[in-house]
Amino acid sequence: AGILNFCANNYLGLSSHPEVIRAAVEALEKFGAGLSSVRFICGTQSIHKDLEEKIARFHQREDAILYASCFDANAGIFEALLTPEDAVLSDELNHASIIDGIRLCKANKYRYKHMDMQDLEAKLQDAQKHRLRLVATDGAFSMDGDIAPLREICQLAQKYDALVFIDECHATGFLGPNGRGTDELLGVMDKVTIINSTLGKALGGAAGGYTTGPKPLIDLLRQRSRPYLFSNSLPPAVVGCASKALDLLMDSNAIAQSMAAKTQRFRSKMTAAGFTISGKDHPICPVMLGDARLAAVMAEDMLNRGIYVIGFSYPVVPKGKARIRVQISAVHSDEDIDRCVEAFTEVGRKHGALP
Repeated sequence: AGILNFCANNYLGLSSHPEVIRAAVEALEKFGAGLSSVRFICGTQSIHKDLEEKIARFHQREDAILYASCFDANAGIFEALLTPEDAVLSDELNHASIIDGIRLCKANKYRYKHMDMQDLEAKLQDAQKHRLRLVATDGAFSMDGDIAPLREICQLAQKYDALVFIDECHATGFLGPNGRGTDELLGVMDKVTIINSTLGKALGGAAGGYTTGPKPLIDLLRQRSRPYLFSNSLPPAVVGCASKALDLLMDSNAIAQSMAAKTQRFRSKMTAAGFTISGKDHPICPVMLGDARLAAVMAEDMLNRGIYVIGFSYPVVPKGKARIRVQISAVHSDEDIDRCVEAFTEVGRKHGALP
């Protein structure tokens, strides 16, 4: 009967959308397989500038800059922006790419407890002695499916004269009324200074990342961000499919809005069956199991029942927090979701994860 994929980051199903595929083919035929160059030599074509303008318009920001991946975007921003006179305050569960990017810079580093606003405020108070303060957080955290309290973060940033940076890889395209992300969802689009995100998940699923924000910042990154300066520009086919994905999103919010009901269906049915699902109202739905071996054998049995999921255990997640991370997509039908829940229930009972 075929295998149902429930572990891809293909939130909107656009990686297999016929218009997205056609746009990639057209860009490939017109511009070739690649440009054999970094952006500042001969790697900037009209499609790159058009996509950057479209990203900025989608996020309602002044400008945007493309990278080979969001990992590169996160690696390239902190070192270019922050000096030894500055401070960066990072959520302890931020993505590895944010952590690595912060390690590369010479700013004073503070790590606050996960989504703990009391701890963040204490760290901001201590950081007042520095020239510039930047609060860095994932918008949606990929392991637990929880969403950063951006309203409170922005209030604290305003109180202590700090900037706010968010990584939106697991939010762009499907969170918020028009899929613009957690800042739209929580009503703080005008208070978040910098957004980094990816083209490799909801926006076509191929590759690529970007930074969007104030034009002076983007101008600075074009001059100083090492991953941008020393990496080949994005292949035309990747640019073409991402550009079409953004067109589809800006033409209609129907795909983005379809995610809420599908996510709720899976979460409520799994909870009713007796499973513990981490996070809240996000299509990342971690089925918490605790034991690493249990997560592995259950995932294997799920595949035997036609459901492709993967077990996560230490060091990807903390010890004792093993889980199977399910990801809901707009292309999953209600029947697909019900089939997945049924398989989980059978496998859970078989291995003692359910009574």
